Amino acid sequence: MDSSEDRVVAVIMVGGPTKGTRFRPLSLNIPKPLFPLAGQAMVHHPISACKRIPNLAQVYLVGFYEEREFALYVSSISNELRVPVRYLREDKPHGSAGGLYKFRDLIMEDSPSHIFLLNCDVCCSFPLLEMLEAHKTYGRMGTVLVIKVSAESANQFGELVADPATKELLHYTEKPETFVSDLINCGVYVFTPDIFIAIQGVSSQRKDRANLKRVSSFEALQPTTRTTPTDFVRLDQDILSPLAGKKQLYTYETRDFWEQIKTPGMSLKCSSLYLSQFRFTSPNLLASGNGLKSATIIGDVFIHPSAKVHPTAKIGPNVSISANARIGPGARLISCIILDGVEVMENAVVIHAIVGWKSCIGRWSRVQASGDYNVKLGVTILGEAVTVEDEVVVVSSIVLPNKTLNVSVQEEIIL
Repeated sequence: MDSSEDRVVAVIMVGGPTKGTRFRPLSLNIPKPLFPLAGQAMVHHPISACKRIPNLAQVYLVGFYEEREFALYVSSISNELRVPVRYLREDKPHGSAGGLYKFRDLIMEDSPSHIFLLNCDVCCSFPLLEMLEAHKTYGRMGTVLVIKVSAESANQFGELVADPATKELLHYTEKPETFVSDLINCGVYVFTPDIFIAIQGVSSQRKDRANLKRVSSFEALQPTTRTTPTDFVRLDQDILSPLAGKKQLYTYETRDFWEQIKTPGMSLKCSSLYLSQFRFTSPNLLASGNGLKSATIIGDVFIHPSAKVHPTAKIGPNVSISANARIGPGARLISCIILDGVEVMENAVVIHAIVGWKSCIGRWSRVQASGDYNVKLGVTILGEAVTVEDEVVVVSSIVLPNKTLNVSVQEEIIL
């Protein structure tokens, strides 16, 4: 096939309700992949990156959520970006590689020469075009996006060793107890269709081992003799580790930003990273204002067209204001996400916080935190329909939905 006609399919793994527990209370109202970062759903960012790939045939979202939870979004994003997007629901966990394999017939319907696999809870610039070019140069089965991190944080991720000259993946280990390398797996991959042969090989080996191993019915019930289902295949432990050093897998290093979105606090940091990226990719999405006819805007700020912001308010940097929000006179917003239908009343202050849908921040109130994204209470989180009454201060706290706060709180989790 001529390279100009190479067709590409992208698969984005979106997880499921049992996977987003660390994202509560925000995931109580909305599937985590649909939570807005910089005014757009989390999954919107990788989808829009996929759109830049020439000859993109299809984007598949694979996860455990009910189809109805994604139906409206899939329809609107397909129309907005003019990219065919389809949601595929897994009936049970198959592992990151097993989930890909389960839908192999659908994925191969378009006869793609290359298949991108992305994790939804990754925040980065998604250099997919550059990655694809490098992958074609290597001419092997797969290429893994990697980044250098500090030695102290590397063991939280999959660490790998790559040949500095050829970029071949030589060794891979998931969350090692001892330091292996400061190069980590970013959770973004491009494969040839040969990946399906590799996954099938793992399943076949498991079946063969199961057939060879005869155990009594009593032994079969014991935890030590229970085997992994043959169709459950993990990309990291079952594919990357065994194939490392066999001239099948290569790496492409990004020198741009990268984060994993595991907690609500980290979503605020990632919103900031995407807002700063808009300066170069979508400057039209960033607000501006000098306090005369519209609010004073400092730094990178997204304001939904339906939101109403008083001209005397001061907004930014790193602020995202969603649909139908109302920001009153003299309000000050810094480093925060304001969700749909929120009201921030006159002279209220919101700093390092996420304010949940339909919540209300009273006059002269403060909702704030330290802004340390790595600690549990580093960002204040208000769930849906939380009311903070006038002159109440909420510091470094998490408040579950439908609560009214009429006294000040600090470093509390209010259930």
